[in-house]
Amino acid sequence: MFNLMALAFISVIEWPRIPAFVPKKVNVSKSTVSRYLNGGSVKESTREKIQEIVDEYDYHPNAFTRLNAKQSRMIGVILPTLNSKVTSRVITSIDRYLRDRDYVTIIRNSDHDIQLELENLSRLINLGVDGIVLSSISMTEEHHKLLAKTNIPVVILAQEDDQLPCIVNDEYNAGKYIGEYIGEKGHKRIGFITVDESDKVVDVLRKQGVLDGLKEYSVETINIEYSDFSFVDAQNATWKLLTEHNDIDAIICATDRLAFGAYRVLRKNGYHIPLDVSVVGFGGYEESELIIPELTTLMFDSYEMGELAAQTITDLIEGNEVKQRQVIRYTFIERRSVSNR
Repeated sequence: MFNLMALAFISVIEWPRIPAFVPKKVNVSKSTVSRYLNGGSVKESTREKIQEIVDEYDYHPNAFTRLNAKQSRMIGVILPTLNSKVTSRVITSIDRYLRDRDYVTIIRNSDHDIQLELENLSRLINLGVDGIVLSSISMTEEHHKLLAKTNIPVVILAQEDDQLPCIVNDEYNAGKYIGEYIGEKGHKRIGFITVDESDKVVDVLRKQGVLDGLKEYSVETINIEYSDFSFVDAQNATWKLLTEHNDIDAIICATDRLAFGAYRVLRKNGYHIPLDVSVVGFGGYEESELIIPELTTLMFDSYEMGELAAQTITDLIEGNEVKQRQVIRYTFIERRSVSNR
């Protein structure tokens, strides 16, 4: 599904000649410098020294200059994780669109690590791809400094950006809708399982929307627990919520996967969903309608986001005008996991 031919092609590319001053200044071999530029394993201290020289001399090796090609026909896609239903939909849609137009998709996984995301970005720039689709964890000053050094077109996914074309979900209003929905149902003792604040989309925009929606119904006290994106950690967060606040009557989960973890813990502890505790999620995963009771959730059209991203990056490559900001709307899916109070 992820176009393994593209990955195989990368592995046989010979990197261009490395200027002699780079290994000399760092006091390492050319092979070490080459390994670093190719994304191989190098000691942290050595990596930092090499990158300092690369930045100082603005050295950007392009693996395709030796081919004298005007275009590589390769587009890099950087994702925060590959272990996600949403990511799977996005990359499937991107790859289909690009493949139909004779582009090869190069996929890099940042594993929810900002530093790794920046390294992936640097490697794709060095590789000389025609364009980059960046689904960023959080756009930082380092991102913009790095991108300012290249003319490669870039489209940002899922994060607001005032310097580059971006495609975003309507996160704040989606969160506000869920907050208002739970408030309208009469819930007053709310648990909220969200993710780390480094994720500006899920924990900042989506969370703020939820909190503002609850305030519309005079719900001021919300018990917040943090989790990573995993099923296991969601269970830990739910355990903590129930231990510290055993009178909770609703749990809002920042993703459906977190809601699945909450379901398991609630059932193990004898809670009935939704008579004792209502549960709501975000994501619209297929599994959410297979569990009992079926999960009330909210979804964005991730296939649309992927296709829009692929269309926008190819338009940029071809010199066409694109919108600076494009928004994906949400769809609310009411099922059986929330009751009236």
